[in-house]
Amino acid sequence: MSETRYIFVTGGVASSLGKGIHSASLAKLLQARGYSVTIQKLDPYLNVDPGNLSPYEHGECFVTEDGAETDLDLGHYERFLNVNTSRVNTITTGRIYRDVIEKERRGEYLGKTVQIIPHVTDEIKRNIKLLGNSNKYDFVITEIGGTVGDIESLPYIESVRQLKWELGPRALVIHLTLVPYLAASGELKTKPTQHSVKLLLENGIQPDVLILRTEKELSTEIRNKAALFCNVENRAVIQSINVDYIYEVPVNMEDEKLDVIVLEKLGLPTDQKSDMKEWKSFLNKMKTAPKSLRIGIIGKYTEYPDSYKSIIESLIHAATYQDHKADIQLIQSDSFNSETINEKLGNLHAILVAPGFGIRGVEGKIMAAKFARENNIPFLGIGLGMQCAVIEFARNVMGMANANTREFDYKTPNPVFDLMEKKKAVSTKGSTMRLGAYDCELKKESFAFKAYKTKNIKERHRHRYEFNNEYLAQFEQAGMISTGENPETGLVEIIEIPTHKWFVGVQFHPEYSSTVLKPHPIFMGFVKAAIK
Repeated sequence: MSETRYIFVTGGVASSLGKGIHSASLAKLLQARGYSVTIQKLDPYLNVDPGNLSPYEHGECFVTEDGAETDLDLGHYERFLNVNTSRVNTITTGRIYRDVIEKERRGEYLGKTVQIIPHVTDEIKRNIKLLGNSNKYDFVITEIGGTVGDIESLPYIESVRQLKWELGPRALVIHLTLVPYLAASGELKTKPTQHSVKLLLENGIQPDVLILRTEKELSTEIRNKAALFCNVENRAVIQSINVDYIYEVPVNMEDEKLDVIVLEKLGLPTDQKSDMKEWKSFLNKMKTAPKSLRIGIIGKYTEYPDSYKSIIESLIHAATYQDHKADIQLIQSDSFNSETINEKLGNLHAILVAPGFGIRGVEGKIMAAKFARENNIPFLGIGLGMQCAVIEFARNVMGMANANTREFDYKTPNPVFDLMEKKKAVSTKGSTMRLGAYDCELKKESFAFKAYKTKNIKERHRHRYEFNNEYLAQFEQAGMISTGENPETGLVEIIEIPTHKWFVGVQFHPEYSSTVLKPHPIFMGFVKAAIK
């Protein structure tokens, strides 16, 4: 296709309606027709990136291969499209303002008074068009965080208004809203949608397509009413009814002909055959899997499942491909002790100790690693989960009662994990960890090698503390070995207990790389051990 098309996805009425899932679903449908598609997220908060945000605020922080700390929606984009994103795919107000101020300090505005319009909006538009200017994509889908009417989103909405005029027939706006069901009267109400679109119109944007989130089927009358009051074609009012699995959304959008309507409105042919065969096969396997696996995720943010979104989805991918349902049980790491742990973990087929930061709940994670080791239950520790497994082994097998990481006990006599040498002089928090993809060499005959079926891998990281290699020989002599190391630095990336059924700890984050059509090898190996 000669010129990139731009699709903007805005939201109204309420947040968390699923703009990211619907953006990824449309992208999947366009990809299934042979188009190259990418998605970017515009987040209206003043943080430069989500790296310093609590998981309670925004769920997990997703990390790209090039080391960008991003919103969890980029995880959806990658899982749906099976294509890597990068730092260009994520924009925050904090980053926009930082870049504008830095340009002003360098004198790039030639003495002009720097204002929201045109300087901030120009910077937003420049970032939006970066992906399109690369000539790699037929479509760039841009999801705008928050809802229309939020003061924080106004510069983004204004930028979209300007781009609609500049790009002409190459731009399209999709507006996602809620049609609530009032149980008392037994009615579906379009009034919130009307008000939402009115706000959009007040900002100079006419939506081309409406996607209406609903828990009840929308009648033709309801759709026609929304179309009439929102100046949208009847056929461009799309129903998005609640589903059990997020992977059903692309299929529902295909049934609603969302991709056909978008292509027609952008003046593109619709006769290309859509190939969703693999996707539908995965969905069918997920729904009809005959057996279940009880997998416990031990973490400290379990009351907010989005904190472990990529891990949960990775387990679902791996279980589905091995004809099992993943019965995932989120278990608070400080909700049990040595007397109650069997009650909490004893019925699990596998135990995963999750990553995290901070000392709260760590002793519970250490206890869970011990329970898995002593009871020969398949175990996977990720990030801090790996560190807890190492600390537990040092304390209870090697006799180092005070073993710890310097992150939690700076004066520990046995710092089996220590701050990376390069990070010891760093005092700031944002983007100062070991971030992005790094090489790792695997030892043959290890659990990891059998899972990956190759010696050289590359995985994404997000951490500051590393295994202390001064203790490596002692660990290996005691039975916990290093089976994956960075070839340049010798840093330990993977630890295993070979005598165990399946006991693996990884310093990196494999969950960031698992997709619907390509489940991650580590999770496949972990689930396979649980099935056995």
